[in-house]
Amino acid sequence: MHMADALISPAVGGVMWAVSAGAVAYSTARIKKTSAEQEDAGGGLVRKASLMAMSGAFVFAAQMINFAIPGTGSSGHIGGGMLLACLLGSYPAMLTITSVLAIQALFFADGGLLALGCNIFNMGVVPCLLVYPLVVKPLFQKRQAAGARGGFRYLTAGCVLGVMLALPLGAFFVVLETLASRVTALPFSTFLLLMLPIHVAIAVGEAAVTAAIVAFVASNGSDVIESAVSNAGVSKADAFKRILVILGVCALVTGGVLSLFASSYPDGLEWSIEKITGSSDMEAEGAAFERAAALQEAAAFMPDYDYRAAGEEGSASGATVAGVVGSLITCVVVGALGAALYLLKRKKTPAL
Repeated sequence: MHMADALISPAVGGVMWAVSAGAVAYSTARIKKTSAEQEDAGGGLVRKASLMAMSGAFVFAAQMINFAIPGTGSSGHIGGGMLLACLLGSYPAMLTITSVLAIQALFFADGGLLALGCNIFNMGVVPCLLVYPLVVKPLFQKRQAAGARGGFRYLTAGCVLGVMLALPLGAFFVVLETLASRVTALPFSTFLLLMLPIHVAIAVGEAAVTAAIVAFVASNGSDVIESAVSNAGVSKADAFKRILVILGVCALVTGGVLSLFASSYPDGLEWSIEKITGSSDMEAEGAAFERAAALQEAAAFMPDYDYRAAGEEGSASGATVAGVVGSLITCVVVGALGAALYLLKRKKTPAL
């Protein structure tokens, strides 16, 4: 669901950049407040920063795995915002998914730079700052008092309901942003009637993945889910270390190996556009589009997750290298960001 620049006007792109920047600034302020209020004698905030890094790397890799939607000729991938919110809480998740989307746009030309504000809003603000706190978090809070069996039901319901709301809602905003831009010939009603059903179908797959991962994390004796709900640090070190290692291994395996088996069908957004126009390729004209394209071309060293100088597209080695390199870049960037926000002003940093 990464929007290309050709779908939006510079005015809409600028407004959405401002809205998303405001959401990032707000999330940063809340994390700093959390860091200032909490003692970190047991290294709980260090663990939270580490979890941001590994979960961000996993989401980057997982977004490379497009799965086919049977009977449609379309495919989809997880958005990842809801998974991050369930593992990290609203504000760390918002910064993590923003970093993932920025790295994808800058270094891999996945999604437009002018449209980056739209993509951050649709895939970050909607799941992390709207759906999670309003819908999922209350269910997770009920889980804590429901016992093992009842708690599992609340956990699963929260994950499934959260994804089934967040992904189609993000698709709805794609349609609204395109309509407001008025730079394409995509009819609102037709575009909407294509985008919503296909993203509901994609959400089924993402909901299953999200629920499975969150259930695994919750069942391993950690307090990761509880710390996300309370905006606290992660206190149970032994269980957390296992989760961190498993997330890291899954990120490398997903990006380096499973990405080779991704579906070649167009994703839900491209499929919807192709159904209307006959082609998913759209051109944009104007100085703002040209500057954004030039900057992206200069920065993207592996556009479309392949070698820049490759004579053919979609090479297997290109996908593997892009998956591993992108996951590592995300891990380093998000880890550094989390460490800076949680620990920058601390006199000493406790061990993991």
